[in-house]
Amino acid sequence: MGSTKTSLILGFLGFLFLDSLLFCSAYNVHHYSFLLRETNFTRLCTTKSMFTVNGQWPGPTIHVRKGDKAFVNVHNNGDYGVTIHWHGVKQPKNPWSDGPENITQCPIKPGKNFTYEVIFSDEEGTLWWHAHSDWSRATIHGAIVILPEIGKTYPFPKPYAEQVLILAEWFNGDVKELIDEATSTGGDPTPSNAYALNGQPGFPNNCSN
Repeated sequence: MGSTKTSLILGFLGFLFLDSLLFCSAYNVHHYSFLLRETNFTRLCTTKSMFTVNGQWPGPTIHVRKGDKAFVNVHNNGDYGVTIHWHGVKQPKNPWSDGPENITQCPIKPGKNFTYEVIFSDEEGTLWWHAHSDWSRATIHGAIVILPEIGKTYPFPKPYAEQVLILAEWFNGDVKELIDEATSTGGDPTPSNAYALNGQPGFPNNCSN
């Protein structure tokens, strides 16, 4: 009787061990580091300082698979508080990593850092992340590419190639100053000077690449 009970317990523990191995092999954990800082950019013959992630505009692309998890450590080396939102990611039972400023979290203050736990439960496709503080999202944003689970395919023929395209707007002025001016006067914000594709304004313009 004792040996039978021991065998059952060992068999159950073995099942749990194998199940955990299968789970770990199916889903991955990713780690990203976002450094928020001012960076000089020149577009349309205008050079200005912009609030960016890792000195990039647009910011880095996050690559995951459906069911994966990503930890994103955000260190704010800028002059004002900011949060990051993972647009289109459901974040089940994890609202404190969703990012809306003063709703699910306080802004990340200058000199401080915060680590987001981003759970990709059933999302698939291309989404984006962006700042959720005033107009900071104009310069702090990037793509999220969520591939199907390992062994699964797209619900359409696999494309020959893939290219991430991010449509944004370029403002010759400082975006924070523009929104502060509009708020103080009650007028409309100054419109952007150009649309930008992957950080580059369209042609024809002598200063465009």
